[in-house]
Amino acid sequence: MKPMEKLATAQVPGGEPLRLCRRGEDFMILLDRNELMNSRMSGSEEALATMTCARLRGRAAPHLLIGGYGMGFTLRAALAALGNDSRLTVAELVPEILEWARGPMAALTDGCLDDPRVTVIERDVAHVIGAGRRSYDAILLDVDNGPDGLVRAANDRLYSHAGLAAAKAALRPGGVLAIWSAAPDPSFVRRLKAAGFAVDEVAVRARSNGKGPRHVIWFATPC
Repeated sequence: MKPMEKLATAQVPGGEPLRLCRRGEDFMILLDRNELMNSRMSGSEEALATMTCARLRGRAAPHLLIGGYGMGFTLRAALAALGNDSRLTVAELVPEILEWARGPMAALTDGCLDDPRVTVIERDVAHVIGAGRRSYDAILLDVDNGPDGLVRAANDRLYSHAGLAAAKAALRPGGVLAIWSAAPDPSFVRRLKAAGFAVDEVAVRARSNGKGPRHVIWFATPC
């Protein structure tokens, strides 16, 4: 097995440092000993985009908010699924994530951040949601490990009653709140329903070939 090479570190505001590593052609982003992202595991992040876009089919000029960028799998899949009239806003809290996308992982990024449909905001996605009343046809959240977070305690507010109310207010009529999670969370599903959402829970595999760990995506629409 090829050795792992550490390429860079980044400090998460209010959290622990992240490390960007590479083993051969594969990139990994780690928090302590936890692997948060791996360039070989793109399937569930891509499904977050493709399944959301399928639910928006027929909408003219849809506007999507994606938080955060990660390794860009969700953004690239959304760009491939949407037409030229779409707009995609990406909110990323950690500036180094975007630097890595344009630097060591530029080949993986494949220019998606420079697509004319894309606007990048270096800000906590919770603040972007709070400022956007009826602004988005869909909000796609792949923040932390899902509702049971690892990276940053402040991420919990996204999945709180107040955070879900803010997301609901930021959606246009008939919009979709799509949330990625590493594991099921029945208590969070109850919270979504209590916040006034109808919930569709879908299990997806981590790898694009249908293999790997099982992840969860919730598609929540205001009742």
